[in-house]
Amino acid sequence: QVLLVESGGGLVQAGGSLRLSCATSGNTFSTYAMGWFRQAPGKEREFVATIDRSGGSTLYADSVRGRFTITRDNAKNTVYLEMNSLKPEDTAVYYCAARGRTIAAMPVSYDYWGQGTQVTVSS
Repeated sequence: QVLLVESGGGLVQAGGSLRLSCATSGNTFSTYAMGWFRQAPGKEREFVATIDRSGGSTLYADSVRGRFTITRDNAKNTVYLEMNSLKPEDTAVYYCAARGRTIAAMPVSYDYWGQGTQVTVSS
């Protein structure tokens, strides 16, 4: 079992930046590919970004590529999502997730999930 805890959400104006963090429990963090997803009210959970176990490979949704950056620090058991040039349409609850295999973009591919952190971007 892997416990994931997100933090760093909040209210920001359009064009602003936020950095989300997802801290994990245990000492197996480096064996998991990690992903960030988001869910807006009335919408399905959607893929945002994913990073492989070593941090050497990443994948982004088209809607965030060039604005968001996913990184990880295996020594700190933490994955980050740096979000720049935020838009009102980025407003959602952001979730981090872990899977014990290679990177993937489908939510159903992930084994463990955090509780989410709210990001609200005002226009």
